[in-house]
Amino acid sequence: MKASQLAVLLSLGSLLPIAALAKTPEQSYLESCQRSPDVPVPVAVYSPQVGPEYIGDTVTLEFNVDANGEPYDFSVKSSPDSTLATSVVAAVKRWQFKPALREGVPVATRVVLPVRIIDGDRLGARYAAN
Repeated sequence: MKASQLAVLLSLGSLLPIAALAKTPEQSYLESCQRSPDVPVPVAVYSPQVGPEYIGDTVTLEFNVDANGEPYDFSVKSSPDSTLATSVVAAVKRWQFKPALREGVPVATRVVLPVRIIDGDRLGARYAAN
């Protein structure tokens, strides 16, 4: 069984408008992060280990990112089942973020994050962290 990987449809609250149709939601998010210092930016992302039966499913999480870029205080807002939710939460707990800035100072921020599972073959190298 091939492990699926995570495609992050990062939408932090209402800060991510889905821009031009030619762009993926991930590209739009990354561009919005570059323009907006009040949005935590993921710099280390880990994929949940889930089976192919979850491809296409979305889990929506809500959590805080502290001033050091560590996520905490998770709650699952929606998920097709608890097994998938548990796997996604475990993966996102390992993420590291560049924290949001307010007046140039890192601050804790509440995040709403829909995470969609896609086939790992579709990801390619474009999701590698720099």
